[in-house]
Amino acid sequence: MSVEKTRICVLVSGGGTNLQALLDAQKAGRITSGKIVLVGSNNPEAYALTRAAEHGVDSFVFTEEAALLDKLAEEEIDMIVLAGFLKILSPNVIRAYEGRIINIHPALIPSFCGKGCYGLHVHEKALEYGVKVTGATVHFVNEIPDGGQIIAQKAVDVLPEDTPETLQKRVMEQAEWILLPEATEAVAAEIRKGKN
Repeated sequence: MSVEKTRICVLVSGGGTNLQALLDAQKAGRITSGKIVLVGSNNPEAYALTRAAEHGVDSFVFTEEAALLDKLAEEEIDMIVLAGFLKILSPNVIRAYEGRIINIHPALIPSFCGKGCYGLHVHEKALEYGVKVTGATVHFVNEIPDGGQIIAQKAVDVLPEDTPETLQKRVMEQAEWILLPEATEAVAAEIRKGKN
C-alpha cells in the first residue's frame, strides 16, 4: 500500500526564486516523496504568489499566525519549507510542526546568521569580514533564529571582485537552488516513512 506523499507548504516573502527551484525540482522528478500543495506569504505583493499560480499551486496571504495555523490544518500540511520567508515564526507554529520545518539560509551557519541576517545583509557582512568562502545552509527551524540542526551545507567561493549582489546570485545558483530541493526531498521522505 503506497502512502500519500508528504504535503508541503512553502512560506515566502518576496520574489520566490527558491520556490521556483523547488517547483522545478518537483517537475523534474527530484522531489518525489513530497508534493508542494500550498504557498503562503505574509506579503500580498510577493512575486512568489504569481509563481505559485503559474504552477497551479494554491496560495494564500496571512497577517496573523492563527490564520496560518488554521490554513495548514485545513490543508493537512505535513511539512513547511521556509524559502525566503522574512518573518520569525512563533513557538506555537514551531511546536505544532516540530522537526517538520526547514529553512534555507544564504551563509554557512554559524557564520552570518541570527537576527537581522537575511537577504543581501548576509552577503554584505561576508564581504565586510573578508571571508574567502561562503555558501548556504539548510536547517531545521527551532525557536532560535538560524539555530536548528543543520541538514546540509554547500560552500561557494567568494571572488575578489564580488559585490553583495554578485555574491548573492552565485550563492543562489551554486548552493541554495541545489541544496533546498535535495533537503526537501530527504525530509519529506522521512516524514512519509513515519506516516506508514
